[in-house]
Amino acid sequence: MLELNMYIDGKWISSTSGEKREVINPANGELIAVAAEGAAEDAKYAISVARKTFDSGIWSTLPFKTRAKYLHKIANLLEENAEEIAMLETLNNGKMLLAAKTDVQNTIDCFRYYASLITQPEGEMFNVGDSVQTIVIREPIGVCSLIVPWNFPLLMAAWQIAPALVAGNTFILKPSEITPVTAVKLFEIFEKAGVPAGVANLVMGPGSIVGSEMVDSNLVDKLAFIGGTETGQNIMRVAAENTKKISLELGGKSPNIVFADNDLEIAVDNALFNIFFNSGQVCTAASRLLIEESIHDQFVERLIERAKKIVIGHGNKSTSEMGPLVSEAHMQKVLRYIEIGKQEGATLASGGNRIIDNGCENGFFVEPTIFTNTRPDMRIVQEEIFGPVLVIQKFKDEEEAITLANDTVFGLAGAVFCKDIEKAMRVVKKIQAGITWVNCYHVATIQAPWGGYKQSGIGRGLGIFGLDEFSEIKQINVSYKAHPVGWFSN
Repeated sequence: MLELNMYIDGKWISSTSGEKREVINPANGELIAVAAEGAAEDAKYAISVARKTFDSGIWSTLPFKTRAKYLHKIANLLEENAEEIAMLETLNNGKMLLAAKTDVQNTIDCFRYYASLITQPEGEMFNVGDSVQTIVIREPIGVCSLIVPWNFPLLMAAWQIAPALVAGNTFILKPSEITPVTAVKLFEIFEKAGVPAGVANLVMGPGSIVGSEMVDSNLVDKLAFIGGTETGQNIMRVAAENTKKISLELGGKSPNIVFADNDLEIAVDNALFNIFFNSGQVCTAASRLLIEESIHDQFVERLIERAKKIVIGHGNKSTSEMGPLVSEAHMQKVLRYIEIGKQEGATLASGGNRIIDNGCENGFFVEPTIFTNTRPDMRIVQEEIFGPVLVIQKFKDEEEAITLANDTVFGLAGAVFCKDIEKAMRVVKKIQAGITWVNCYHVATIQAPWGGYKQSGIGRGLGIFGLDEFSEIKQINVSYKAHPVGWFSN
């Protein structure tokens, strides 16, 4: 069993309260770790350390190339420990081991990308007069609070930490209290890489206590949060009180539009992956499937047939294709939504039950679930369930498909499957979402922006956009010789 402590000012410490939290393997309900349960005092301490460290300049004033070397060293150490870290991610989160290995590789790539990006030529210079030039430079923001979710614990942390670090900031990371294991391993790597004490700080504990302090503190300059929309809205209200800079990646209810000209087998295969990958616990999951009316019945029949054949099991088994939900509480939430769907009058066409056999008895497994005969006003159509639950909608033509696709408060992602590329591009441009695909899904590159429209968030991560989120942009106006202004006569 693992003992997990917090990392503040270059030291591993327990919480001031002495309290511990049990960390559970969601595949079998077994105890895998005991983590320090942080309190408000721990968060305050970590913030004060990050503030003092930033103000000292030991990190923020380092040359870009020097900070980049630290990130390359972190990436190398991650690579050396990739197998162990992937196994721990599967053990704690429940995801497929192959998916965990991909997460680790993407984490490595993220650190290397930002290490390279920061050393590229940048900045602007303008001639604004005979002897005056304006220079635009990038500077760090300061102290950053980073709050990340449980569905991609390591990768989501890296998406925030890499640009924050390389830009010259100090930070405090709070992982989900459900999935802290790989965050601790990541900080062990920071320590081995020689990241100066106080630059990178780890606190653990509930969002209502530790997270609230990280949001509210006047010593924090920037807050980055990935999670639910309701929590994000609360964070916005609090951050507004001291005009703290924020970036939010929030919920989604993403549409997958399938037109009749598709190869049915390919479209069905993609539709299954788009929702049931990672047990539906993906912010961009295509949880709404919009099918053109002329192929609806045939498509649904084949979809259900294949959904019933998905192999459910532990993530570390090579035969498994879909794992458990992350916790018992989350499983119960998903099951409640399934009951809501039935009560609202939708047809439960497949799945809908907890799995309690074939080695899944003590885990938090739910069958791949499909609802048909839905209405746009149903809660299961409008609200983010964040589990293996697919709702199917039917459309007659292109115009109705676009209307249905945009008929939620969310705007994170969406896709169009259509052989007519001109038509597909026309439709995808009308989807009100920040991350979109044509004839594919879940494809992501570090170089491209990541974020949503409407109530799916504020700001963009990844790429140069992610670096901008952790930077202040300053203009410096330089006159090569001072001259009298001549505005006042005396």
